[in-house]
Amino acid sequence: MRDRFDGTYIKNIDSMHYIMPFMFPDRCDNQAFFTFKIDLSNLNEYLRKKNQMDPEYKYNLFQCIITATLKTITLRSKLSMFIHNRKMYQRNEVSAAFTVKQEFKDDGGEVLAFLHAKPDWTVDDVHNEIKRQLKKLKQKGYADASTSFMDKFNKLPKWISGPIVSFICYLEKKGRIPKALVETDPYHSSVVFANLGSIGLPNGYHHLTNWGTTSLFVLIGSAGKLPFFENETVQFRDGVEIGFTVDERIADGFYFSKSIKMLTMFLENPELLDRPMNEKLSDELWEKLK
Repeated sequence: MRDRFDGTYIKNIDSMHYIMPFMFPDRCDNQAFFTFKIDLSNLNEYLRKKNQMDPEYKYNLFQCIITATLKTITLRSKLSMFIHNRKMYQRNEVSAAFTVKQEFKDDGGEVLAFLHAKPDWTVDDVHNEIKRQLKKLKQKGYADASTSFMDKFNKLPKWISGPIVSFICYLEKKGRIPKALVETDPYHSSVVFANLGSIGLPNGYHHLTNWGTTSLFVLIGSAGKLPFFENETVQFRDGVEIGFTVDERIADGFYFSKSIKMLTMFLENPELLDRPMNEKLSDELWEKLK
């Protein structure tokens, strides 16, 4: 039995994808990076309408990007594949993780948020789940399970903690690490998000990691006026740049290109975010992707 607690072993794959993990075993040696711009004209109007009722926790760009990404992964199943110990797996669920700054200070603590998406989720479910988690994560003194676990090793002498951590890394590499140790580890999710715009930074690049199983990292820059080319003219509109780092071994460039176009379509036609994540696209929408 080769299945893992978080993924199903894929037996029937083409020879190239079977051989690549042996030739290039490390995820960090196989990362491809893309950047693309999103026109926020429609999304800003969509958010204005969503927030007309003045909810306690407002809808925002970050929630929409998370929803659009999870929806894309749900409909594009290869994005939820991962390679571990030279074997390819299909992840059992679509999930997302990101870091939360408890206070915007140099010494402000950081904790981890982890979303376990359900197939019928919409942007409302993502909004409500983030709201629920932030209420807990922002509490003074709160630490998530992964951080609490790491803190225990900080209190031990290095001659004790070093061999233990090395053994844990060995178990993780062999796929034998206990589920409880990585339940809130962001690098065991479908996608990790970094909202650089929330700390005033433009879009950038973030590497993948050999630790864990995450095949996708999404960076979000600061929203603002960006140039968009249309009919041989340049128009400056509200926009945001997104960075997309992927493990190129899980799919080919054409698959990634179509996935990015789908993600873009969801954000530029945000009414689609009100539909369940697993709802198949209509023929008309598939035509748009072409």
